[in-house]
Amino acid sequence: MADSHYLGTSSRDIDRRSHSIEKEHRNRSEDDHISHLADPFGDEELAQVKYRTLQWWQCGMIMIAETISLGILSLPSAMAVLGLVPAVILIVGLGILSTYTGYVIGQFKLRYPQVHSMGDAGEVMFHPMGLARFGREFLGTAQLLFLIFVMGSHILTFSVMMDTITDHGTCSIVFGIVGLIVSFIFALPRTLRKVSWFSFASFASIIGALLITIIAIAIQHPGDGKIDATTTVSLSKGFLAVTNIVFAYAGHVAFFGFISEMETPTDYPKTLYLLQVTDTSMYVIAAVVIYIYGGKDVASPALGSTKPITAKLAYGIAIPTIVISGVINGHVAAKYIYVRLFRGTDHMKKRTFFSIGTWIGITFVLWVIAWIISEAIPVFNTLLSLITSLFASWFTYGLSGIFWLFLNRGQYMNSWKKMALTAINLVIVAIGACLCGMGLWVSGKAIHDDTSGASFSCGPSGG
Repeated sequence: MADSHYLGTSSRDIDRRSHSIEKEHRNRSEDDHISHLADPFGDEELAQVKYRTLQWWQCGMIMIAETISLGILSLPSAMAVLGLVPAVILIVGLGILSTYTGYVIGQFKLRYPQVHSMGDAGEVMFHPMGLARFGREFLGTAQLLFLIFVMGSHILTFSVMMDTITDHGTCSIVFGIVGLIVSFIFALPRTLRKVSWFSFASFASIIGALLITIIAIAIQHPGDGKIDATTTVSLSKGFLAVTNIVFAYAGHVAFFGFISEMETPTDYPKTLYLLQVTDTSMYVIAAVVIYIYGGKDVASPALGSTKPITAKLAYGIAIPTIVISGVINGHVAAKYIYVRLFRGTDHMKKRTFFSIGTWIGITFVLWVIAWIISEAIPVFNTLLSLITSLFASWFTYGLSGIFWLFLNRGQYMNSWKKMALTAINLVIVAIGACLCGMGLWVSGKAIHDDTSGASFSCGPSGG
C-alpha cells in the first residue's frame, strides 16, 4: 500500500518530482540563510524615522537626478571622438541594454527582498559556495568605493564650475573644499524621501543648463561646420570615449537601496522605464546638437563649449544638479555603512543623539575622502573613465548578467527562450569584463599622458 501512490507513475516522473522537491528545499534553505538579513528598516508603524515612503515617481526622479548629471556633460566630446553615427548607436544601444540589466536587478530584489545593497547580493550569491562573508565584503566594498569616486567626480565638477564662473578667482583647492561643505550639508537627511525633493531642483537645473548651452552654441557656432559621421581614432582614445558613454548609465549601483525605500517595490519597473526613456532621449539630443554646433573641439564638460558669459550662466544654472546628483550618491554610500552598523536595531528608526551623530559622522568622513580623490585625479574625462572601468562596467552590466544566471541556475536549457536569455546574459557578463579590462588600460594610459592638471594644485581644475 505504501507504494500505491506511485502506481502508474514512470521513473522519469518520479525523478522530476524528486528534483522539484529538492529545488524547493534548496530555495527554502537559501531563504532561511538570508533571513538573518533582516529588513534594515524593520516594522515602521511606530518608528520616528520611516524609510519605506517613496512613491514610484519620486523614486524615478531620484534615479533621474542621480543619473543625468556628470555623464551627459561628457557625451558631446565622446561623439567628437567616435563620430556621430557610432556614438548615437552606442548611446541608444547601451541605453536599451542598461534598461534590461536594471530590470534584472529588480527581479533579484523581488526574489530576495532583504537585499539592500550590492554587498547583500554578494552574500546571497556566494552562499552556495560557502563564501557568503567574502561575497558580502567584496561587493560591498566595491560599491562603497564606486560611490565615493562618483562623489569625488561631483566635487571636481563643482571646482570646474567655480573656476569658470569666477575666472579662477582663487585656489581650486578652496573651491573643492566649498563643494565638500555644500555637499555634506545637503547629504544630512537620513531618508530618500527628503532627498527626493532635491531631485526636482536637480532635474530642472540640468534641463535649464543644457537649454542655455544648446541655444548659445547654436547661435555662436564655435565649430568649423564639419561633422564626421565616422572617424578614424586610436584604440585607446576611442575606448576612452566609450567608457564616458557607459558612465552616463552608471546609476545601477544604487538601485537596491532605492527599491528598498519604495512604498510599493513592485512598482519598480515603472520607475526604471521613466528613468531610461528620459535619460536616453536627453543623451541623444544633447550630444548630437552640441556636437553639430560645437565641432571636433567641443569641451568636456560640455557646458564650457560656449563663450565665457554663456558658459558662466550655464554653470550657474547647473549648480543644483552638480551638487544634488553627488549628494544622492553620497546618501547611498552613507546609508550602506549605516545599515551595516545598525541593521535590525532601533537606532535605524529613532532620532537620538547617537543615531543622528553617527549618520553625520559617516557622511562627513565619506565626503572628505571624496574630496581627496577629486584633488588627486583632477582630470574630468580620465576620472570618469577610471570609475567606469573599475566599477560601472560590472555594476551596470556584468553583475546583472551574473544575477540572472544565479536566479535561473539549473534552468538554462529548459526552453528556447531560456537558452536565448542564457546566451544574452553570458554576453552581458563578457561586455562587463571587456569594459573593465580595456577601460583600465586606456584610463591608466590617459592619466599617465595627460599634463593638463596636477594633483592638489591651485591651478584651474582639469577638464
